[in-house]
Amino acid sequence: MPVESIREQFQFFQTLSPQDCENFLQFCERSQVEAGKNLWEEGDTDNFAAFILNGKLGIKKQTEFGGRHVIVGVYTPGSVVGELCLLTQNPRSVTAEVIEPSEMLLLHSQNFEEMLQHFPMLGLALLRHIFIATSKRLTKSYERIASMF
Repeated sequence: MPVESIREQFQFFQTLSPQDCENFLQFCERSQVEAGKNLWEEGDTDNFAAFILNGKLGIKKQTEFGGRHVIVGVYTPGSVVGELCLLTQNPRSVTAEVIEPSEMLLLHSQNFEEMLQHFPMLGLALLRHIFIATSKRLTKSYERIASMF
């Protein structure tokens, strides 16, 4: 996928120069996953973020009712999921299920650490984007919880 189409699709990449995008992409791996597969499961210890190029992912959380899940988010092209695992060594708190065949860029935590060493300002820009995205999701969660009462 050309850099310009990625820059158009992801808000994060729009803030970067084409060269910064090229630098970022060298630390990513491209992946295609078919519908019905889990990208990761709750409790997994793998550490990577996924930038969705096409397709759709559902994020679900186990409930206390054995084997039952609640969908906590649906993500489409231009979304980033699993980004908090770049910053922590905690097990996954949710499952990411591929709803439609999807193509993604995966950024593993080891590659993120390497990117930080070679391109610290690029790493800072990504961290800023992660913080903004997480803040928006948290605000939406608060609004959903408040609407139940």
